[in-house]
Amino acid sequence: MSDTDLPDGEHTTPPGVSDATVEALGALSEALETVERARGHLYTFHQLTGEADLALGAAVDQLREAGHDEVARRIADDLVGRNVLPGRWTFQIVEEYDDGYWQVFRDHERRAREELAGGVRHLAEARMKQDRRTAGRPGHEVSPGDAERYRPDATP
Repeated sequence: MSDTDLPDGEHTTPPGVSDATVEALGALSEALETVERARGHLYTFHQLTGEADLALGAAVDQLREAGHDEVARRIADDLVGRNVLPGRWTFQIVEEYDDGYWQVFRDHERRAREELAGGVRHLAEARMKQDRRTAGRPGHEVSPGDAERYRPDATP
C-alpha cells in the first residue's frame, strides 16, 4: 500500500517500513490493547472489592444494632478490612500490576514502534480503515477535518 492510500498524515507509513512490519506492529498493538482491557477489569475488581468492604462494614453495624454483637464482632474482626491476597489490599495489586507488567508492556510496544515505524501508531488499523471505508461517502471521511468540511450545515 502506498503512503497516499492511508487516511491521514498522522498515520502514513514511513519509507522503508514493510507490510510485514506493519502487520507485526499491529499484532503487538492488539496485544497491548488486550492488556489495557485486563487492566480495566483489574480496576473494576479493585473498586468492587472496596465497595463490598464498605457495604460489609455497614452490614456489621446493622447486625450490632439488631442485637447480634457476637456475630458482628466475629465478622468485623475477621473480614472487614481483610487482605485479599497475603499482605495486599487491591490497591497494592493494582500498583504491582501497573509497575511490573502494564508499564513494561507499554514501554516495549512504544519502543518497537519508535524503532521500526518512526513512532507512528495504529498503522495496521489506518490501512484497514482505508480498505473498508467508502471514499466520498458521508460518515466515511478520511479525517475529522474532512468530516467538518462535509457537514451539511458547514459553510464552504
